[in-house]
Amino acid sequence: MNKASKLEALEKQLSIQEKMAALGSLSAGIVHEIQNPLNFVINFGKISIKLLEELEEALGDTVKDTDADSDICDIIADLKANISKIEENGARASRIIRSILVYSRGRDEFAPTKLPELVHEFAWLSFHAARANNKSFNASIIEKYEDDLPLINIIPQEISRVALNIMNNACYAVFARSKAASDAPYQPTITIEIQRQDNNIVLSIEDNGTGISDFAKSMLFTPFFTTKPIGEGTGLGLSISKSIIEDKHKGTLAVDSVQNQYTRFTITLPIS
Repeated sequence: MNKASKLEALEKQLSIQEKMAALGSLSAGIVHEIQNPLNFVINFGKISIKLLEELEEALGDTVKDTDADSDICDIIADLKANISKIEENGARASRIIRSILVYSRGRDEFAPTKLPELVHEFAWLSFHAARANNKSFNASIIEKYEDDLPLINIIPQEISRVALNIMNNACYAVFARSKAASDAPYQPTITIEIQRQDNNIVLSIEDNGTGISDFAKSMLFTPFFTTKPIGEGTGLGLSISKSIIEDKHKGTLAVDSVQNQYTRFTITLPIS
């Protein structure tokens, strides 16, 4: 690539970054506004459950053993189940919004964090973003989290950024392989594991996608290096992720890959 072409590619990357920054600012305002009606849904769901319980108590002495009265009890039970589902999904949407707000904050503040919860939310955010951009995309996500893991002192928005970067790459890799797959059966799969090893928490994200060539592995954490077409990658995600893990959190970020078999990113973070 000559100098003019490199300059043109860099200008396009910077233009995309500028658009994404503007979109990020807009999204922060949107999620703030969405949080209020979500709180309304969650709170009134709880109130409705209590009212139905009071209704059951009030009917307890008057309901007789008839088909009509049995129908009333069944309807109340169905209403309670439906409202519980509304409340449950409203709470999940609220957690996602809180995760996005954490991701958008600029303050580098360490905080005791449940790493599995954070990784889970951003893994599925990445998955659904990939689905939204490519309707034919699909993959199995396998999560293996060790029980009773301690809280870990991290900068949540920074670690979520790393998890999102690696998950985005994993989704891209399995989708690329699925498009190139021949008649042989192929099941796109991403496996996420978190476990304790001595005084560290180890997070691994492995995909069975296209893999990485030896040359690409040697350049993987170099700023602006990317194997994606212009407009689909800036080449900054992994270099920033390595800085976040190794410089800010005194951990390690390693990669292992075999072309057309797998890619595994392993993040090691000290507990203390």
